[in-house]
Amino acid sequence: MIDKPTILILCTGNSCRSHMAEGILRQAAGDLIDVQSAGSRPAGYVHPKAIETMREIGIDIADHTSKHMNEFLNRQVDTVITVCGNVDQACPMFPGQVNRYHWGFDDPAKAAGTEEDIYAEFRRVRDQIKLVFEAYAAGLREGANRNADSRRRHPSAEEQFSKSI
Repeated sequence: MIDKPTILILCTGNSCRSHMAEGILRQAAGDLIDVQSAGSRPAGYVHPKAIETMREIGIDIADHTSKHMNEFLNRQVDTVITVCGNVDQACPMFPGQVNRYHWGFDDPAKAAGTEEDIYAEFRRVRDQIKLVFEAYAAGLREGANRNADSRRRHPSAEEQFSKSI
């Protein structure tokens, strides 16, 4: 069995944006990839409003925990995606890292105003993250399907050998 490639989503506090992105990407492509999130200065909790606004779209992140990115330095990480500017500057290279992307989103934890204003900001950021990460997942799925089609048309030497026996 081949291990799924790991995608690590990083944010400074690992309390809102990275968890939203992790939940969305796991729902959209968790069968293809192992999705994790962490932070350069983890807050130590997942923001309750992030949990609630994700629940509104049917994704449960209540069991997520805030982790430091150093927990992943000894793991094979294929892709690192940063979702805030601060962590992009502090992001180390991870073993096996092939890809690195930076897709910055506003921090909803810094929203001000009424309770409804704050929830509206969490929803706005969540919806932006959903748009970007579902498109990314669709690209991953398309690539996986293309690779599977190619393997069916052009079997490996091992597959050809096993068919000839």
